[in-house]
Amino acid sequence: MKRALCLIVCATLLAGCGSTPPKRKAGPTNLSLARIEATGSGREVVMYALGLLDVGYRFGGKNPEAGLDCSGMVSFIFRNAIGLRLQGSAADMARLGRPVEPDRLKAGDLVFFNTLGRAFSHVGIYIGDDKFIHAPTSNGRIRVDSLKQTYYAKRFEAARTFLEG
Repeated sequence: MKRALCLIVCATLLAGCGSTPPKRKAGPTNLSLARIEATGSGREVVMYALGLLDVGYRFGGKNPEAGLDCSGMVSFIFRNAIGLRLQGSAADMARLGRPVEPDRLKAGDLVFFNTLGRAFSHVGIYIGDDKFIHAPTSNGRIRVDSLKQTYYAKRFEAARTFLEG
């Protein structure tokens, strides 16, 4: 009897593990990638970045197999997409990049946010159409979000580029 009860409990738990995770609630922001336009090295960066969607987050992570944090994601993408070595934290990248006005953002530029109460504590890659790809700790996966979303709009600090032209 105990064995049968144990098997039923185990089967129930295993069935739960195989269930589909709940979907994110649809908000007012359209995250469709249909209007993304990119050229040159910016296109290479964006295409490589999109290939990493849903890779897991890991603080200090520098490769997709182990997981990536925001600066590790940017470093990995730039090195592999266009051969440019970017190292250090998000704040280090912000100090080294050339400033870009928000209304002049191009695909492949970096966008910086104050998410931890300190300057340049988070970085993402602008992909076009007011969208960026990043490795946030929330939901633990690389994803696309909109610069117009209230959370990111309030925390946006600056944009920088490492791309030519």
